[in-house]
Amino acid sequence: RTAVISALTVAHAAHAGQKRKSGDPFIIHPVAVAEILADMQMDTDTVIAGLLHDTVEDTDVTFDEVERMFGRDVRRIVEGETKLSKAATVVGQWADSKIKLTEGEWDMVVAERRSEEKALRQASNLRNMFLAMTEDIRVIIVKLADRLHNMRTLEHMPPAKQTRISRETLDIFAPLAHRL
Repeated sequence: RTAVISALTVAHAAHAGQKRKSGDPFIIHPVAVAEILADMQMDTDTVIAGLLHDTVEDTDVTFDEVERMFGRDVRRIVEGETKLSKAATVVGQWADSKIKLTEGEWDMVVAERRSEEKALRQASNLRNMFLAMTEDIRVIIVKLADRLHNMRTLEHMPPAKQTRISRETLDIFAPLAHRL
C-alpha cells in the first residue's frame, strides 16, 4: 500500500501540468490504468507499473530512478511497456504516413485492408513480436490496461485517429488479450 501511494505521488509530480486531449489532468490516465490492474487483482509491482507507465516516456523520470525507487521488476515492466508503446506508435505512424486521405476515403481503405489476408498476417506477426519481446507477461497486461483506458476515452481524438486506433485495437490488442 505504501509503495503504491509513493508511486502515485511520483506519477502525480512527474505529470504535473500535463493535460489529456479531453483537457483533464494527465494523472487521470495512469490512475485509471492502475485501477484496471487492481480490479484484475494484479500484484503490487504491476499496479505501480501502471501508475508509472508513461512517466519515463513523457517526463524527466528515468528508468534508473524507477528502479531505485520501486525495484528491478517495476523497472522491467515499465521499460517493456514503453517498448511496446513505441512499437505500436511506429506502426501507427507508418500507416498514417502511407495514407493521407479524407475520413470517408480512410474508412474505405480500412474496410478493404481488413479483408486482406496480408493485413491479418501482419497483425498476427505484430502480436507474436509483442509476445516474443516480452519476458514478463505483466508488461502486456499493463499495455492492455493502458489501451483499454485509451479506448474508453477515444471520443476526444480526431475521427481519423479514432479509426486508426480502433482498427489497431481490433487487429492487434484484442486478439492478444484473447490469447492470454
